[in-house]
Amino acid sequence: MNGRPEQFSAQPNELLVERLRDGLGLTGTKVGCDTGQCGSCVVRLDGRSVKSCLVLTASAAGSEVATIEGVTTPGGELTGLQEALRQEHGTQCGFCTPGMVMALGELVDTTAGGQAPTEPEIREWLTGNLCRCTGYHSVVRGVQRACAAVRAEKPAALAESGAVAASTAAGQEV
Repeated sequence: MNGRPEQFSAQPNELLVERLRDGLGLTGTKVGCDTGQCGSCVVRLDGRSVKSCLVLTASAAGSEVATIEGVTTPGGELTGLQEALRQEHGTQCGFCTPGMVMALGELVDTTAGGQAPTEPEIREWLTGNLCRCTGYHSVVRGVQRACAAVRAEKPAALAESGAVAASTAAGQEV
């Protein structure tokens, strides 16, 4: 659970969202509809975003579960996606935000090394998360900003490592 081992017993019909909120006190995962429609309960299960109101706790045994409480940077600052959503006003009341960050984080992660997602692709990704406040325009802009930042960091890091390797190979001191 968020990078640390957890051990507990669960009833056969216990939902993961219940365990997270009631059993572990991880209340950042919200309960909105209890039917898998709203996305406020999205968590990452073995790296994939899932709606925790549709997952039995027992079926998550042995898996890595990440909740919004586990989304952090080493220094405790907002992640790139969270900061981009803040800058673009992609959060208003905040109820849907944890689920959106968990779901959209997967999108940002999967496109980090490749081509940035298009606006229609981002909107398609958002179909599982309902927001009553933002109208999604600012959320889309936030995802675009986050993806651009990640893509800008990747080439710079690759160029640095390539420059070091090229300089070292040429016998130059670095």
